[in-house]
Amino acid sequence: MTTETASIASSLAAVRERLARAAERAGRDPGSVLLVGVSKTFPAERVRAAYHAGLRHFGENRVQEGVAKADELSLPDATWHLIGHLQTNKARPAARAFGMVHSVDSDRVADALSSEAHRVEKRLAVLLEVNYGGEESKFGVSPDDALALARHVAALPHLRLAGLMTVAPHVADPEEVRPVFRGMRELGDRVREALAHAGEWHLSMGMTNDFEVAVQEGATIVRVGRAIFGERG
Repeated sequence: MTTETASIASSLAAVRERLARAAERAGRDPGSVLLVGVSKTFPAERVRAAYHAGLRHFGENRVQEGVAKADELSLPDATWHLIGHLQTNKARPAARAFGMVHSVDSDRVADALSSEAHRVEKRLAVLLEVNYGGEESKFGVSPDDALALARHVAALPHLRLAGLMTVAPHVADPEEVRPVFRGMRELGDRVREALAHAGEWHLSMGMTNDFEVAVQEGATIVRVGRAIFGERG
């Protein structure tokens, strides 16, 4: 085992322990929370090291970078998640390479993804990105418009609506964003009830700085990069 592989394995174990403690404090099964390692900008070698340490889900912000890594590494049983903003002209490679797209934020993006998923004969799992904090610098549908978008996505034949995603405001004290995560959980409950959605349902929320609070408030997917892979250059 190389030094880099050992370092990533140690970091991954520490994150899993933190996640487990957060879930247990909330009376939840740690196994109900999926850990996605955010591998954006990190070289393929680090992704491979995390895979050998047991990580199976990887998140990329940019379609081109994610496709290149997935093709280069060809990791058996790994799932790639698109967690960054998606433009409609990138829908074709996104539909081919990713197992889940977390960032559907408009009818137009959803329509493009459904069309391309049909082309590659798959039913693609998607999450709606919600800009719950109302930050102008972030993408995402507003909470008030989330149900209308959810109805549109749920009607598309080659997409499988699987929940909601948000990026919370970056703050020094993660307790400050607890209301965002709680509000997302409540919004997800309302959307799911309105759609009578009985299938798999996720809340993708929480990153390195705040994932423990997100888990306590109901996250089923957390997206952790630096705590696993180290600081970005």
